[in-house]
Amino acid sequence: MFAKTAGRQLRPANLTTLARSFSSTAPARVDFTNVVIGGGVVGLATARALAEQAVDSSSSNTTLLLERHSQVGTETSSRNSEVIHAGLYYGADSLKTRLCVAGRRQLYAFCGARGVAHARVGKWVVAQDGAQREALERIHGFARAYDGGAGAAIPTRWVADAEARRLEPDVAARAGVLESPDTGIVDSHGLMAALHGLFEDAGGVTALRSAVVAVEPLGGETANSLPGSAGWRLTVRDTATGAESAVTASNLINSAGLGAAAVHNLIAPAERHRRLYYAKGTYFSYGSSRPRPPSRLVYPVTAPGAGGLGTHLTLDLAGRMRFGPDVEWVDAPDDVAATAARLPAAVAEIRRYMPGVDAAALAPDYAGVRPKLARAGAVGATGGPGFVDFYVRREEGFEGWVNLLGIESPGLTSCLAIADLVRDMLYGSRPVEESPAA
Repeated sequence: MFAKTAGRQLRPANLTTLARSFSSTAPARVDFTNVVIGGGVVGLATARALAEQAVDSSSSNTTLLLERHSQVGTETSSRNSEVIHAGLYYGADSLKTRLCVAGRRQLYAFCGARGVAHARVGKWVVAQDGAQREALERIHGFARAYDGGAGAAIPTRWVADAEARRLEPDVAARAGVLESPDTGIVDSHGLMAALHGLFEDAGGVTALRSAVVAVEPLGGETANSLPGSAGWRLTVRDTATGAESAVTASNLINSAGLGAAAVHNLIAPAERHRRLYYAKGTYFSYGSSRPRPPSRLVYPVTAPGAGGLGTHLTLDLAGRMRFGPDVEWVDAPDDVAATAARLPAAVAEIRRYMPGVDAAALAPDYAGVRPKLARAGAVGATGGPGFVDFYVRREEGFEGWVNLLGIESPGLTSCLAIADLVRDMLYGSRPVEESPAA
């Protein structure tokens, strides 16, 4: 059965037929070994890691990827800055820093080996006053002291005023420039296509238009067994027809991004329910040749307690510059209309570091929504007050459930490292670092 379906994308009707070929009462008789909910870049990377683990170990483990949309990667993963982050902002002891630094190195290697378009363009973080200079000094001090082991580092250097004026005369940096040479950009769509292809090449099965509407942990009826010890039964709804079917798996990986809290709340008791806060970010295109695009990304210093890194200047792989995202807290994760209402505030932010920008040449381009576990304070110079880390852990009181919540920036950069962490949680022989219990 799997030989006939591996490497193909299934419609929910096919998923029903596949599931009916198996019993759903015991782990050895479930339809799949692993089910990954969510086909964003982190879900794709995780599904690929699990499928390749089965190939590498010559096991019969199988992995199903469930995606509620008609194609993978249509939410946060395709509506972002496409930046490969260095790991400057999240503090020495955070999961975000560890996974970002490891993921950055893995991502450059993966893109180079697989022909995914990318460029290590570097980044300037620019300060405009004394307080911002002090924030840069804290970032630089953290980066110099960071030792992630196995050669993991966060390179930074100060750019002299004369050098900054010579290299980027249109960029204002009144109180200093800190350079991050390992920051880069990547074709996120090409990356996801590569990951998806490798997943299916390793025997993985994708079911599109498959929304998870119910989850039942199997087992746990006795004092010696936990819910999920006999597997998981998922009810999946075809988003085109409304038809429902059931599929079972030994392990459940919740990587549903904007929908991850909803999946969590289908399983967890009421007192452990979680909510996500939706930070909408609008991006602005630029339609003038002046000022000329810089040769690197340009970021302002992050404001204390901000929900994002600030409205920054990024480049696409053709060298065109764009600005964003800003932060607008919205109630719905599908609120992705880019409107001109955000433009005046964005112009004011941009002109602080690029005063010559022509406001008339800026236009709303696209918007994305980031799933956050808190309404503000999502970043900080060194993971200070209000900082919220990734949530990646095996849920306490259950067997076979790995939960990923609040996977926003730097999730794209970290995707391969997150995937390895999830794989090692399920199949590794050594203890792994995971998030503390909520």
